[in-house]
Amino acid sequence: MSEGFVARQIKLIHEVVPSATLIAVLVNSSNPNNPQEIGEARQAQAMLGIKTTVLEATTRREIDAAFAKSIELKVGALIIGADPYFDSQLDKFAALATRFNMPTIHALRGFVASGGLMSYGADLADAYHLAGIYTGRILKGEKPADLPVQQSTKGELAVNLQTAKALGLTVPQSVLAAADEVIE
Repeated sequence: MSEGFVARQIKLIHEVVPSATLIAVLVNSSNPNNPQEIGEARQAQAMLGIKTTVLEATTRREIDAAFAKSIELKVGALIIGADPYFDSQLDKFAALATRFNMPTIHALRGFVASGGLMSYGADLADAYHLAGIYTGRILKGEKPADLPVQQSTKGELAVNLQTAKALGLTVPQSVLAAADEVIE
């Protein structure tokens, strides 16, 4: 469900941190979606003229090491890739972002509620709505094999202004106006 969102995440985080000359994308190296996310980051790099690098982590210890490596590389912002394991570590990511004073963006809205700066990803309510429609059609007798493949393409943006203030960042009005949720 994260297809197409990485480029927008890069654009959004760069709007909030325009001084970032290098943005890192943190991926779980065991996730088969990595090539797609890395490819999107490379395309965004070319289109937006923003240099990106890829960091990998599969464990809590490697997540710690990735944040330390981002400081060593002088990364200006970090995109946390869409990954079920990463999704289970929202509090850890928010705590590390605070500790390392690192602007971050994640795919899940819960990250912002945990204290992260921003999230932009698939609107899960829209995805569940589509699943409900599919279920209804199947319960009415349609064959699943005859149904078209659908995927939510609606994005959801959340911003934590408390975190922005703690990082010394001013979130542009254009980003706030586009946000579905702003935590003040």
